[in-house]
Amino acid sequence: MPKTDALAEPNRLRIIYLYKILYEQTDDEHSLTLPEIAAQLEELGAPAARKALYEDLRALIYFGADIQTDKGRHSGYRLVKRRFEPAELRLIADAVNSSRFLDNRQANAIVKKLQSLTSRHKGAGLRRQVLISNNKHIGNKRIMANIELLCHAVTENRQVRFRYFDYDINKKKVFRKGTGLGASLYDRMISPYALAWDNEKYYVVAFNPNHGSISNFRIDRMEHVRLTRVQNVPPPKGFDIEKYLDSQFSMFSGETETVKLRFANELIGTVLDRFGMQTIIIPDGDSHFRVNVAVKTTSTFFGWLFQFGCKAEILTPAVRERYRQQLLSAAELHGGTDGDI
Repeated sequence: MPKTDALAEPNRLRIIYLYKILYEQTDDEHSLTLPEIAAQLEELGAPAARKALYEDLRALIYFGADIQTDKGRHSGYRLVKRRFEPAELRLIADAVNSSRFLDNRQANAIVKKLQSLTSRHKGAGLRRQVLISNNKHIGNKRIMANIELLCHAVTENRQVRFRYFDYDINKKKVFRKGTGLGASLYDRMISPYALAWDNEKYYVVAFNPNHGSISNFRIDRMEHVRLTRVQNVPPPKGFDIEKYLDSQFSMFSGETETVKLRFANELIGTVLDRFGMQTIIIPDGDSHFRVNVAVKTTSTFFGWLFQFGCKAEILTPAVRERYRQQLLSAAELHGGTDGDI
């Protein structure tokens, strides 16, 4: 039906206006009286008698809207439940605000959309109730389009072509050389298997023909992302994406190996947070415990371990020696140790 025809019959729009008013202006703590609702409908060009409003409210309740009535002389109406609870929206808003791959404009736009999913009273709290520490957005304006395209590529089992960049000391983009596909030596082509979130960053897990193995690419460092018609290279036999992600530290590539670690008992919560509740804990005396975990033994893993000082120890000899050598190198850089580590 043409728009002009619908507007010519206000009764057809009245119940939609009524739901919009209740959705935007009421919640479990705020209500509107029938005269207040009627006045707003009048301003919108869809007047209604009291009886008609009662019928519209009953129709909305029958449809499934959780509309409740205040009891008393000045009874009011409020829409109580929505698809998301305020606490759920707040969690999502906090995650958006702390996502460093989004710039401030993108983060604000998403939070504004989240605000529209609740009443204006509750929505205002999404922006002011929780402060995010160290909130330094380093955004890529194409990040949302990249995520959508990569999700589509995973679903369609198709390869993508893109360019990958780093920053130089002048904060300028420097593209890594690729495989020379397409019109540029910087183009590279991968077979995406999954998208993953780790340490406030988004990654695509994919087969990388440059290395002949699985690699992780930060989506905010990808540009000129294009979907191809080429089917994905099948993942290696026995490849398990969940186990693969569990073995990652900050999504850096490296060889996965089982490492035996010893921790002070006070670190049990930290260890379970890092490796999961399924981790087998082996008591080691009264004050320590041991675990055997599969990790990428990169400098990122060693850095994570170093923060615990003498409360964490590597027991696997080869990994222990690599860790020792990294500590020696760092100590020598800062003044020398005479090899006493």
